[in-house]
Amino acid sequence: MKTRISLLLASAGVIAISACTPADPYGQPQQMSRTQQGAVAGAVVGGLIGAGESRSNAVKGAIIGATAGAVGGSILDQQQRALQQSLNNPNIQVVNHGTHLSVIMPETTLFATDSAAVGAQGQNDLYTIARNLTQYPNSTIQVVGHTDSTGSAAYNQDLSERRARSVAGILGAGGVSQSRITTTGRAATQPVASNDTASGRAQNRRVEILIVPTR
Repeated sequence: MKTRISLLLASAGVIAISACTPADPYGQPQQMSRTQQGAVAGAVVGGLIGAGESRSNAVKGAIIGATAGAVGGSILDQQQRALQQSLNNPNIQVVNHGTHLSVIMPETTLFATDSAAVGAQGQNDLYTIARNLTQYPNSTIQVVGHTDSTGSAAYNQDLSERRARSVAGILGAGGVSQSRITTTGRAATQPVASNDTASGRAQNRRVEILIVPTR
């Protein structure tokens, strides 16, 4: 019975959110926004938790969960738009994963080859990102350095860590509390393209800034 209640709540949440999603000019429903997706996810989770106690609590849990999920999704949507509008570098990607934002900065945006010193343009971009992070303070920031597979694993690990620390240092200088920032180096362990080609290696040499909401 509890499972049935939870499934009904989840279905109701999806239907309710879908009903709020306008159709495109051809009459087909458009993809849900992150706000709507967050509301659905929150409703499902809240309903599941509440259903463990009673029907009444299941309904309350779904409502509370939907509200919290929608708020979180809305904030990510807003922050993503603000970042995209303020960054004038088309090589920087801002990806909304629903649970967090990922700012992907290629090596050429930040560093010279084999260097961990951030260039002038990269510093400007990082200060822009720092201003955004101070405007949206309820998040943690994970700075992750990545390299291609050229060179030894030890060298690449060291380089990826130093690059992550350099980026984090500039974010801190731009006003972001260091208590919010963690850094790590992944070397060549998480490629996004093939290391067998020059273009693939260039994509793999990057720093990602992960923005994870705390509430």
